[in-house]
Amino acid sequence: MSVSLHPYFKAHAGKRDACHALLPTFVSATNPDQDCLYYEFTTHEDEFFCREAYITGAAALAHLTTVGPLLEEMLKHADITRLEIHGPAADLEIMKPVLAGLTPTWFETACGITR
Repeated sequence: MSVSLHPYFKAHAGKRDACHALLPTFVSATNPDQDCLYYEFTTHEDEFFCREAYITGAAALAHLTTVGPLLEEMLKHADITRLEIHGPAADLEIMKPVLAGLTPTWFETACGITR
């Protein structure tokens, strides 16, 4: 099983282009990460969604360390309106102390298929 993060951002008034310009930089910073299963942004008007997954909770936290400065820059131009984290209970427990301040909604894996 994997851990996926689902952050939703809403650009501040007049800041959509500034947010959009940061997206390729996030992707470039993430590209070398072999523990990342997928990483992409989708947009709808002034909303941005990052669809991302990692092999473990520790790998997801390592990614957040890598993109931390970029995330700080994004938050100058947008707010996180929703953050979901999905994964096995043991991985979520590793992540909870670190990410509690972002008040995510935690989704524990119930069952599934891994290929």
